[in-house]
Amino acid sequence: MAQIPNLDNAPVNLTSIREQSQKELVNILRNIRGKKCLVIDPKLGDSLSLIIQTSILKEHGVELRHLSGDPIQTDSSKVVYLVHAQPKLMRFICSNIHNDVSKGLQREYHVYFVPRRTVVCEKVLEEEKLHHMITIGEYPLYIVPMDEDVLSFELDLSYKECQVDGDTSSLWHIAKAIHKLEYSFGVIPNVRAKGKASVRIADILNRMQAEEPVNSSDMAVPEINTLVLLDREVDMVTPLCSQLTYEGLLDEFLHISNGSVELDASIMGLQQEGKKTKVPLNSSDKLFKEIRDLNFEVVVQILRQKATSMKQDYTEMTTTTQTVSELKDFVKKLNSLPEITRHINLAQHLTTFTSKPSFLGQLDMEHTVVEAQSYDICFDYIEELIHKQEPLKTVLRLLILFSITNSGLPKKHFDYFRKELLHSYGFEHIALLNNLEKAGLFKKQESKSNWLTIKRALELVVEDTDTANPNDISYVFSGYAPLSIRLVQHAIRSGWRPVEEILKLLPGPHLETKRGGFSNSPSFDTLSRVSTSIAKVPDGRRALVLVVFVGGVTFAEISALRFLSAQEGMAYDLIIATTKIVNGQTLVETFMEKLG
Repeated sequence: MAQIPNLDNAPVNLTSIREQSQKELVNILRNIRGKKCLVIDPKLGDSLSLIIQTSILKEHGVELRHLSGDPIQTDSSKVVYLVHAQPKLMRFICSNIHNDVSKGLQREYHVYFVPRRTVVCEKVLEEEKLHHMITIGEYPLYIVPMDEDVLSFELDLSYKECQVDGDTSSLWHIAKAIHKLEYSFGVIPNVRAKGKASVRIADILNRMQAEEPVNSSDMAVPEINTLVLLDREVDMVTPLCSQLTYEGLLDEFLHISNGSVELDASIMGLQQEGKKTKVPLNSSDKLFKEIRDLNFEVVVQILRQKATSMKQDYTEMTTTTQTVSELKDFVKKLNSLPEITRHINLAQHLTTFTSKPSFLGQLDMEHTVVEAQSYDICFDYIEELIHKQEPLKTVLRLLILFSITNSGLPKKHFDYFRKELLHSYGFEHIALLNNLEKAGLFKKQESKSNWLTIKRALELVVEDTDTANPNDISYVFSGYAPLSIRLVQHAIRSGWRPVEEILKLLPGPHLETKRGGFSNSPSFDTLSRVSTSIAKVPDGRRALVLVVFVGGVTFAEISALRFLSAQEGMAYDLIIATTKIVNGQTLVETFMEKLG
């Protein structure tokens, strides 16, 4: 299992949230006495690895298994299923139990739904005539801290569910998760939301507060000053561009899953042929914390400097006589050697991807599409990619970006690309293209695009970006400032009123409200004008803004927010919450339907 992230430096007490989740799980296991087999759906296993160590589970007489269509191999007479509430997983459980019954095995079965039970899932158990054999419970896991400033709601499919299937149940989950945070840190007084889903979450949150109020008199000042909710749909340009920060590129090429990457041991310099190794990536690794948010070009230079300085120290050690304290300093430096080696190996491996002409060509084309000045060049480039049969996800990523910045493609071009894609990649992708059209990502043009107006008004394309000493968030894409983060920047600095006209050009409604008896507290608008001294919590910490991305956020956007938070004169700490971490690749994958 992955390494559990260290949360000691979090701007609010996230450790308490994690400990609460640990305690709830341990209580479930404690109440089922004796030896038991805990069967987890694999996706949930990844989330749990960030919350609880396997050793703690074993102390409670647990043997761990992953849920699949195959029968469970165990001697335990008690089987506890811990699963997300998905009908597909219910079928696996039913086939497991039917298999036990056919063999005459008598067992005690428990099913715990994460985060809550649903009628649909229980119906599957009833139809299979098994519900009388099963004890049903809930494990209310709504929030998984990924790192000291990043929380995940672990709702992988929420974007597609909302956009394509018309299923908005995930919005209730997000509101519930935020409300849970309010029980720990007080009612959040200021809310800004942009996008259909976000405005709805703000509404559900108010209803929850009315029905199950957080008692605000217990808390002198709420720890979180402002909540900014943002739909992914408001800015689909950013996740489709290739991220150029170190952590962003690691995710693009090696796919970071729950704070670690899995790759061949040989890449990390280990002598284990054909074996895979997991490399944890979180702020417990001091060097990673220092370089994760930087542009990759700069990271390569920093690693080179560190290695060179280490080499010089070693040469001095072997050629001159050293005092004891100098020896001590050198040994201290040696302690950081494993970290330096780890990141040199990773960076070297990344360079094999980033130096490819195909990647550099793709970057150029992304910039051309975002500039939105040369329609024909972009059209020809995408057409050529299809004819060369480049990977479908790569083609779609660029095609969707092209479609969004043009507010759809003229009917003739839309039909042409659709036909070419199905001819080149197979008709089984028809469901995927329909899903993308339904979500408004690859569609026919119905109105003139206002991308140029948005791009200019929010200064999204920044010439001469200095990636080594950045003074703007555009360094994360070497010249493009993520639209989503520009909106957050405005929300924090001066409120959304000055950019109201631009907000209206973006998808979905927006709102700014005050909540829960704080209508007379200094609002954001005044805070940003008054000296930053007000924006302190009584014990001297900076006030906190919780930025929630509904439908996913990229590592590059997280890096841009950390950059903002570190700016001089910035009165706030930022904490980021999201339904999942995405990139262009994984976003396209969400819409791919497994046929059959």
